[in-house]
Amino acid sequence: MLRCVGSLRKMASFSGQKLEHVVKQLECFAPTSLAEKWDNVGLLIEPTKHKLVQRILLTNDLTEPVMGEALEKNVDLIISYHPPIFRPLTRITQSNWKERVVASCLLNSIALYSPHTAWDKVLGGVNDWLAKAVDIKGIKPLVPEVGAEPGTGSGRLVDTNMTISQLVQTLQEHIQQCVHVAYAVEHHPKSQVSTVGICAGSGGSLLRGVQADVMITGEMSHHELLDFNHNGTTVLLCNHSNSERGYLKEFKVLLSERLEGACELFISEKDKDPLQTLIRGDAQGAQSIQQ
Repeated sequence: MLRCVGSLRKMASFSGQKLEHVVKQLECFAPTSLAEKWDNVGLLIEPTKHKLVQRILLTNDLTEPVMGEALEKNVDLIISYHPPIFRPLTRITQSNWKERVVASCLLNSIALYSPHTAWDKVLGGVNDWLAKAVDIKGIKPLVPEVGAEPGTGSGRLVDTNMTISQLVQTLQEHIQQCVHVAYAVEHHPKSQVSTVGICAGSGGSLLRGVQADVMITGEMSHHELLDFNHNGTTVLLCNHSNSERGYLKEFKVLLSERLEGACELFISEKDKDPLQTLIRGDAQGAQSIQQ
């Protein structure tokens, strides 16, 4: 995966944009100042030479299979929602998959950008996309961002009028994945839902203390689920990255418009949630995982 493929790159029919212009457009949409203090966002890898970006790969996670795909597609920039460089790297060797990914980017002059929690908070970002699974009567951030455009902030609180079973169905259709349901003690499929708390990814800490009939997030711990259930709240879990990945389709259109069609954009075909849900007796699914 480390071999340099620059000399093998085919001429693209797209005129391209300078890397600094692409980064400017990314940050105009979702300023890195919106990101949480603990996060690592923005341009994480910058090639040493002047960079014209013609081909861009969008992914939720930059894994080794996705890196291989990036090389095959001859991309100039990878936009990875989750930052593959999160904790400081003390070395770059071949002994760790994250280090190998970074080495491949450096060797092949591929830039790397990560927006993470800036996309979570921005109006029209990941949480607003996830909220589209709900019949929205009203929506606002759980924690509004001070000084930002109205509607910007952490999580979302949605007013609606649905039953739990309707909500489960629309959520499954929206994320195109199974939904895990943890019913509140007094809830059942026909229970009426008027408020929904939403946090893409891991929402246990942000949603704690929020008053809502249902919570939608990617993952929670066992004890967080018990607390929500006993406090009268049903929780719908999508698996972490399944609650985020679908947004890439929306963002692809948005970014293409911002770049005036000068760059060719791809959504990774290799990117997937590491957790796979099997239905009992699903031999075909079990066989696919074993392979």
